[in-house]
Amino acid sequence: QVHLVESGGGLVQAGGSLRLSCAASGRTSSISVVGWFRQAPGKERESVAVITWTGTRTDYRDSVSGRFIISRDNAKSTVDLQMSSLKPEDTAVYYCAAGRFFTQEWKMYDYWGLGTQVTVSS
Repeated sequence: QVHLVESGGGLVQAGGSLRLSCAASGRTSSISVVGWFRQAPGKERESVAVITWTGTRTDYRDSVSGRFIISRDNAKSTVDLQMSSLKPEDTAVYYCAAGRFFTQEWKMYDYWGLGTQVTVSS
């Protein structure tokens, strides 16, 4: 079993920055990929960024590429998401998930955190 806990959400003005962190514990040896996903009210869950557990490969959805950076801290067993130039449309609950396959398809992930709210005001 893998346990994931997100932190770092909050309220920020458009153009601002936030850093989210996902702390993993338990059977982390079973993790191959960690992804950040988000879900806004009334919308389907969507990918934001994914990274291999080794930190060697990343992928981003087009709308956040160049603004968000996903990274892996091996010493802390965390995966961070640095978000810059935030827009109101980035407002959502952000979830961290772990899985075995390098994909942006959220249904392929096995373990999920409870999420953290990110609100961007205009």
